[in-house]
Amino acid sequence: MNNPILTAIDERRTTNLFDPSYALDDAQISELVRLATKAPTSFNLQNWRFIAVRSPERKAELRAVAWDQVKITDSAVTFIVVGQMADHRTLADRLAPLVAAGIMPAPMVGGWEGAAASLYDDQPWRQRDEAVRSAIFGATTLIYAAQAMGLGSAPMIGFDPEAVARHFELAETEIPVLLLSVGRPTSENWPQKPRRPLVQVLDFA
Repeated sequence: MNNPILTAIDERRTTNLFDPSYALDDAQISELVRLATKAPTSFNLQNWRFIAVRSPERKAELRAVAWDQVKITDSAVTFIVVGQMADHRTLADRLAPLVAAGIMPAPMVGGWEGAAASLYDDQPWRQRDEAVRSAIFGATTLIYAAQAMGLGSAPMIGFDPEAVARHFELAETEIPVLLLSVGRPTSENWPQKPRRPLVQVLDFA
C-alpha cells in the first residue's frame, strides 16, 4: 500500500503504553490541532476546541478525574476534545474567510444562517448531537495525523465530564466529548486488534 493516508488508516492501533520521557513541543502540538481542524463540520461551524494538557500538574489534575488512567500522565499530551453546541449566530464570523477568499458569495451567508437557525434553534438535543459529531470528526483526524507523524494515540471516554468541565473551565455550551492521549508508544503495546469481517458489517442497497 503506497498511499500514506491509506497506510496510516490500515496500520493505526490504539496505544495504551506511552514512553513518559518523550515530549512534544508547542509547534508539534499546534500542527496536530491544525490538521485536526481540517475535518468537516456542519455549515463550516468549526464548533470545537482542543485543550492540550501537557504540564505535569495539569496532567495529574486530569488523571484524578479520569479513572486514574496512567496514559494521561505518561503520554506527551492529552487533548480534551471539546464540542461546542451548534449556534447559527457564530456563522457570520466562521464564513467570513470564505467570502474574503472569493469562495462563497456574500449573499449566500444569510441563507446558511437561516438554514442553521431552523435546524438548531430551540432544539438542544440537535445542538448537542452536532457538538459531539464535530468533536469526533476532529479527534479522528487528529488520531490519523498523529499516526502519520509516527506517534501513538489513545481515545478515552473514561472520565467524569462534569469534573473535567469544572477543572478546565469549560463554558456551559461546551461538552468534553473525549480525551485523546498522544505520544511515543512503547514496544509492549498490542498489535492492531482484528476487525469483524466485511460480510457482517457491509450491505449493498
